[in-house]
Amino acid sequence: MKKLIIGLPKGSLQDSTFALFAKAGFNISGSSRSYFPSIDDPEIELRLLRPQEMSRYVELGMLDAGIAGLDWIEANGSDVQDVCSLVYSKQTKRPVRWVLAVPEKSSIQSVKDLEGKRIATEGVGIVERWLAKNGVKATVEFSWGATEVKVPDFADAIVDITETGSSLRAHNLRIVDTLMESYTKLFANKSAWADSWKRSKLEKIALLLTAALNASDKVLLKMNVAAKNIDLVKKLLPALHSPTVSGLSDAGWYAVETVVNESVVREIIPELKAAGAEGIIEIGLNKVVV
Repeated sequence: MKKLIIGLPKGSLQDSTFALFAKAGFNISGSSRSYFPSIDDPEIELRLLRPQEMSRYVELGMLDAGIAGLDWIEANGSDVQDVCSLVYSKQTKRPVRWVLAVPEKSSIQSVKDLEGKRIATEGVGIVERWLAKNGVKATVEFSWGATEVKVPDFADAIVDITETGSSLRAHNLRIVDTLMESYTKLFANKSAWADSWKRSKLEKIALLLTAALNASDKVLLKMNVAAKNIDLVKKLLPALHSPTVSGLSDAGWYAVETVVNESVVREIIPELKAAGAEGIIEIGLNKVVV
């Protein structure tokens, strides 16, 4: 049987990645310490690896495909095939940012002030390219973690990943600049992508994962509406496309359904009721293919 070997990120993205696969219809099992989790698709094999090294193993062909942040692909300078963007992170659906941060009282106000300074970071390649682009020479040291505590005793500044900036603020650090924004990518080895079976399999997986993400903040609204109220109800409905309207067996009544953002439901359901909608049902979604 043909197999597709996919690397999934171990660490902070692991739980959210497993949850995304589950919503896409793939059930993953195995202990949190296992590097070889099982999946209920006999054509897929999984490996759990640190996202920092994922793109190197994909480029070398040890994995057919992998999921990791765009930042680590660029940090490694990996030549891989971009399959799709999966805009999710540990806490939010926003991209993560690589930011330059310094103590609140630091005199550093811009990249130019880093000349001759010492910077601690996990993304050495990202920082070195950014400094070179700005014509600044500084010492860049690899940080094995807990980067926020390296200043001011062990470094003048840090470059770290943040989603909300709350951890940096908690350590009395001030963001000076953003080096790059990064989001999660599904990417493939180029030889694997050239294989028609593997490419087809990856495209199907990408479709399902993207559909699961599309559905993460949306719901299906269904309701019955009298013909005299149908135009007013339709005007109240924000939708991906025009709502679906079909006649009921009872003359003069229609069934209306549409997909809307969950955030607006609490506002529009009372308005729909007031406009004459009846039997309003809200249904959660697993996938939305657009």
